[in-house]
Amino acid sequence: MTAGEKAKGRRQRAILYNVVALLSVLLAIAAVTTWRAGKADREAEDKADRLSAALAELGAPVPERDRIVRLLGNDGGPVCADPASALHRAASLGQLSNGAGGPGTRPVIADSRILEGELAIVTIYCPDQLAEFEEFVDDLRTADLTPE
Repeated sequence: MTAGEKAKGRRQRAILYNVVALLSVLLAIAAVTTWRAGKADREAEDKADRLSAALAELGAPVPERDRIVRLLGNDGGPVCADPASALHRAASLGQLSNGAGGPGTRPVIADSRILEGELAIVTIYCPDQLAEFEEFVDDLRTADLTPE
């Protein structure tokens, strides 16, 4: 290999490294500018307090207030994006099964209290979508299965 070929190879590597570094910086800037987290404002804290009280009343485990504020913000975050969409319904129905994988998966009659937490979130954070979500929940077969 001649000295000219070595220099050309170094130059190509330097160009490649510089392009990769520039792209990494541009992607990092784009990620920082488009990143939206739940705002920790007074409205978000009030809604988190209401949700905590509702979950405690249901007898469900209550996450920390800061965690609720970060996840749901003041608009309900991913839960209120479209709670009655086909994807959300499929995920909910997948969780209400016998737990087997593949062809052994079977639907079950779930405990009626399972969906109460999500109903509380929809009621507090996105009441405009509550009617449609309640239609989905009302179509499920549930029963009182857990002892008080």
